[in-house]
Amino acid sequence: MQRRIPELSRRTFLLGSGAVLLTACSGGTTSGGGSGPLRIGASLPLTGPVADVSKPGYQGYQAWQKKINAAGGLLGRQVEFVVLDDGFDQNTVVANYNRLISQDRVDLLLGTFSSFLNLPASTIAERHGMLYIEPSGGAAEIFERGLKRLFFAQPGTTKDVPDRFVDYITALPPGDRPRTAAYSTQNDPSADVPVQIFQQKFEALGIRTVHSTNYPADTANFDAMAATIAQAAPDLVVHGAVTADGVGMIRSFQKVGFSPKFLFQTKSPSDPLTFPDGIGKGNTEGIFTTAAWHPKAKTPGNAEFVEAYKAQFNEEPTEDAASSYTATQVLEAGVKAVGKIDQDAIAQWLHANSVPTVSGTLAWDERGVPKASMLLVQWQKGQIEVVAPSEAATTQNVVRPKPGWA
Repeated sequence: MQRRIPELSRRTFLLGSGAVLLTACSGGTTSGGGSGPLRIGASLPLTGPVADVSKPGYQGYQAWQKKINAAGGLLGRQVEFVVLDDGFDQNTVVANYNRLISQDRVDLLLGTFSSFLNLPASTIAERHGMLYIEPSGGAAEIFERGLKRLFFAQPGTTKDVPDRFVDYITALPPGDRPRTAAYSTQNDPSADVPVQIFQQKFEALGIRTVHSTNYPADTANFDAMAATIAQAAPDLVVHGAVTADGVGMIRSFQKVGFSPKFLFQTKSPSDPLTFPDGIGKGNTEGIFTTAAWHPKAKTPGNAEFVEAYKAQFNEEPTEDAASSYTATQVLEAGVKAVGKIDQDAIAQWLHANSVPTVSGTLAWDERGVPKASMLLVQWQKGQIEVVAPSEAATTQNVVRPKPGWA
């Protein structure tokens, strides 16, 4: 079933209630210091339409908690998480972060999942003078509000998604580049923003647009859209997919018998489980997307993280788990560097320094936006492989053109 991801700009949020305390609190220290457990608060959509994403994200936090506590804790204090469930509701996420700060008096905060929730949550954190490191939610508008304590724990935002693939197409001999392109995107900032940039850059490269459309988040049937695109017969399709719509579009392409030479989808193909199950493992071959992290990446501590996560949860870490773990690494580095819980001092240190993480070495500009780019990955032989940048590549091969559907 398709998950509905509401748009940021078309929803408002109010103070609400209904949070559920999922991790017991103890201690009694207040934000700023103490000798009891160091409490870190977060609100996560553990129920509702994106619960499947939130679960491994929460486990990424827990993987770091186990590691840091085994090493003696943070600032000599055992780390304890206070996690509330917001059910993927903006009103509830606002109430939850207010509660974590004002009632539970946590020492530190970590972010939630999706741009939809992080937009209001980061506002609450800034209002209370709290550091806010988000593992997910790269919509560019989140970082255009002048917040001083907000940091994104992935290598790039939605505006960076096109970079690697555009570079790849640009580097091809002119005769091998696509001549025409079709663009289709879900009406969501994580999808439509990068697709707009793709279209602008490819048109500047001389690739002619033959189709462009924007569809609502609750769209479930892509047959008519796929038929229209097939009739235009583009060499390249760029699809702004969020979750199940990526699978739905490909199924519709299969129905009408259309397979482009190049296919790039945002987000949806990065799920190593649901994506191949949805379209058929053999049909993943040659599809491009971007990723913030890869299990084979030779980044600091990544191999150890993957093995420890598998031992703790009996499953492979996902990108969401890795992004959460990255956020905790960033938080840990700032706290250790400052030597105490001082929200402003930690934020200032992060703005001035870089942090080695499992997602690569991160540094941030004054908005909290990382000064890096995402990985360009491609499905090859049933696996997600990194094809760019070259120093991070897990294969030297790039499948081109994309094979027809199996």
